[in-house]
Amino acid sequence: MTLACPTGYDPDPAILKAAQQQAKKPITLLRDPAEAIQGADVVNVDVWASMGQEDETEKRLAVFQPYQLNKALLKHAAADAVVLHCLPAHRDEEITEEVLEGSQSVAFDQAENKMHMHKAILEYLINGMV
Repeated sequence: MTLACPTGYDPDPAILKAAQQQAKKPITLLRDPAEAIQGADVVNVDVWASMGQEDETEKRLAVFQPYQLNKALLKHAAADAVVLHCLPAHRDEEITEEVLEGSQSVAFDQAENKMHMHKAILEYLINGMV
């Protein structure tokens, strides 16, 4: 697994180190999104500013712009790579409309599957183990 993010926005170092130690295959952190996506079979993106980070939105838009998943960046991935996004997406920020709605995107199937998982967890919590 290869992660790409700008300096100063790294994953929690303790969590990254623990994951790298437990992983059976390497987990790499890179700064160059084109290098990180090179030959990838799956590309997963997320919003640049999550809830509680709204005051950082303008700064993050500038810092993360080179990481936008667009057609040019996606060309570095495998030709049949699938695109994931946990949704909701900020179209034309972290992912372009063209890629999100494109044939390689499975983000809407991903969201539907996540919904069913959430329903199963709720049922388990309400009814207990059946």
